[in-house]
Amino acid sequence: MIGRVPAFRAVVLVKPLPSVLGFLFSAWLACSAIAAGAARLTIAKAILTEDDTPKRALVAGLAGEGDEDVPALLAAWRSDQLFIHAAADGAKVPVQLIGPKDAAEAQEALRVDTGEPLRDASGKPLRLVAADLTAVEHDAALRRAMKSVLDVAEIAARDPAKRRQAIQAIGFAQNADKLPALEARLAIEREPKVRLALREALAVIRLKDSSDDAKLAALRELRELEALSSYDLIQAALKNAGAAGQKEIAAACRATLAAIDRHRSSVDFFGTLFRSASLGSILLIVALGLAITFGLMGVINMAHGEMIAVGAYTTYLTQSVFGGGVTIPCFGLSLAIPGMHLGGWVYQAYFLAAIPASFLAAALVGIGLERGIIRFLYRRPLESLLATWGVSLLLQQTFRLTFGANNVQVSSPAYLSGNWTVNDIILGWNRVFVIGFALLIVFGVWLVLTRTPLGLLIRAVMQNRTMAACMGVRTERVNMLTFGLGSGLAGLAGAFLSQIGNVGPSLGQSYIVDAFMTVVVGGVGNLMGTVISAFGIGGLDQVLQQYLPTWAPGLAGFPLIGSFLQNLAQDSSVFGKILVLALIVLFLQWRPAGLFVTRSRSLD
Repeated sequence: MIGRVPAFRAVVLVKPLPSVLGFLFSAWLACSAIAAGAARLTIAKAILTEDDTPKRALVAGLAGEGDEDVPALLAAWRSDQLFIHAAADGAKVPVQLIGPKDAAEAQEALRVDTGEPLRDASGKPLRLVAADLTAVEHDAALRRAMKSVLDVAEIAARDPAKRRQAIQAIGFAQNADKLPALEARLAIEREPKVRLALREALAVIRLKDSSDDAKLAALRELRELEALSSYDLIQAALKNAGAAGQKEIAAACRATLAAIDRHRSSVDFFGTLFRSASLGSILLIVALGLAITFGLMGVINMAHGEMIAVGAYTTYLTQSVFGGGVTIPCFGLSLAIPGMHLGGWVYQAYFLAAIPASFLAAALVGIGLERGIIRFLYRRPLESLLATWGVSLLLQQTFRLTFGANNVQVSSPAYLSGNWTVNDIILGWNRVFVIGFALLIVFGVWLVLTRTPLGLLIRAVMQNRTMAACMGVRTERVNMLTFGLGSGLAGLAGAFLSQIGNVGPSLGQSYIVDAFMTVVVGGVGNLMGTVISAFGIGGLDQVLQQYLPTWAPGLAGFPLIGSFLQNLAQDSSVFGKILVLALIVLFLQWRPAGLFVTRSRSLD
């Protein structure tokens, strides 16, 4: 509470000495009352105080307090909802009337000092009529004091995120009147991230201080904090210092901006690495199923992207069943799927149920595709490519007729929402989950292929189909299960993609080309090659998207097509994909079999 005395420094400097002494004495009274730990008692005392100066001091002393009753009571005071009740013994009791009125216009009365119901001598709660009471008065000066308290009320909110947001808003406004409240909050704040926000806000406000020493201290603090959000304000301070000829302050501003630039470069670098791992994980999950159907079985399945969409729509339906249900326009008809109307953590668990459901749904569709079409086209690669392309178009139209042409909304559960910030590097929980689960899926597929009877049969058929059949292996059944496994993995990819982007009929088409490139570059049929290729392509794509705009000015010097390249480089996502594709083509010219050469079953 010692830090509260400076809250009145700006007022003291403009008052005559008697008023200064009186105001300081009132501030001491305010600090003493709050130190007792009762903001309600302070408000009640302010209501009963007749002198305006100590009344305003008591109210102003509430700034930055963590008691959530303070904003509500001050708002009620300003809107004439607080009254003074004269007790039987002559004592004056501040009360607040709440709740509905009865037939006699009476309401429940709460004591302002305790928040408890007002009771008579027998202990029975009293109901009072507002018209019979005296409303607590307030003037313009008192309302200004209340407003100053309410303006900084959020910095004492119970939620740390709300506190940080309120502190940042106050800091960017650079209002020096809020300095005492922020200093008082810093003295009692224990949350590390909120303390950092307080330090930054105080330093940013002091950039406008009239004292050069205060400005230099603020710049040293911002340089230590490496505060990215204060960059523009420091640039403004540099401009003002240059115009005023303040060389020392200008040099400190430049040093602070350089430190922040270095920190920004570090954040961009590690953020790019995280996004690379995230995109690589998505490509890996998408490509794993294709690595099995294309790499191990030799089938060019152009409908693999639609298996991804099957998994995504299964996730959507699972969410709807756990929730309030859904009505879908199935082939022009309205199909109502009832929901279980679950809530809380049980509803949040829908995604855990959607993971196996997506795998099974896509696996069943894949098995149906293999039994109905693919098994007749194993030795006819061109026909299988055209047939699966037709199936892809058919499935896309089926999705449109069933779920509509628009995207459906899949909300992320609470444990996958939000992010984890490490030194200004934002790590989304959903992408962290995808990275972890992708590695888990790779391990699971490796176990299936190397440690299970099905994996043994798959590898045997892949290496020599005829010999495996002669040894009694039911190759058709192996083909069916292998295709189901690859399709099921695509369904898992759809479930994860539903947590990152939109779910629509063309979801799979956005990833099918990248998936084929991943499998081919890694080496057809090689699991480890697929892993390395996915992370390599994902990393290269993100690096190019991050740094191409910075290279764009240098492209203008190319003859004839310089301006075209410069304009194209500005759209980093498109140009990045073009360069990735060009680099893959060049790589395949050098190593046509990919990173790892694996023997596979011939289609002849």
